[in-house]
Amino acid sequence: MTIQETLFSMQDLKYRDFHSALMPTVDKEKVIGVRVPALRKFAKSIYGTPEAEEFLLSLPHIYYEENNLHAFLIELNGNYDETLLLLEAFLPYIDNWATCDMLTPKCFKKHLTSEKCIEWMNSDHPYTVRFGIEMLMKFFLDEKFSPEYLCLVASVKSEHYYVKMMIAWYFATALSKQYESTIPIFNDKLLPVWEHNKAIQKAVESLRITKDQKELLKNLKIK
Repeated sequence: MTIQETLFSMQDLKYRDFHSALMPTVDKEKVIGVRVPALRKFAKSIYGTPEAEEFLLSLPHIYYEENNLHAFLIELNGNYDETLLLLEAFLPYIDNWATCDMLTPKCFKKHLTSEKCIEWMNSDHPYTVRFGIEMLMKFFLDEKFSPEYLCLVASVKSEHYYVKMMIAWYFATALSKQYESTIPIFNDKLLPVWEHNKAIQKAVESLRITKDQKELLKNLKIK
């Protein structure tokens, strides 16, 4: 049985209908309907096999789940340099927020550099930009944080909805983790209006933001 045939053997049509409605950029006919835990389990079962290696070279894929499987196979690679090579080949084919957001290679926790994130953020491909901002958010808002990253994300200009949403998500998370460094971005109105207000909305919904901080942020919304 081929990988594609195996994916169809795991098909859940009700899940396909539900999940495809959340991804307006993906044709429903390109969604098989495989639940993520089953897909991750399948990735682990074939990782390192000749079949999996051939699959990683067979871009572009046809189905959404094939792309997700590709992402999960990349995640399992513990070699940082190999992971980067696989990512550079795969990122241009990501066409939706879900595949983008599910991809977080395990080896990035120790080895990812902010320079690499910034390189992705400068791409012409919107989901590569989204991925770069997300990696900066996941790995560089704690002990590796630097205020310059805030300015770099604020400088990203895009009319693509899923890039704009990621910028807002980044700054809402930054407010929850690095409030004192981040609040000047909002005081000085360095973000476009939509991203500014959406970040505040998300931050106000966060349990990690204090009541006083939320009140201040509400007053900073741009009418």
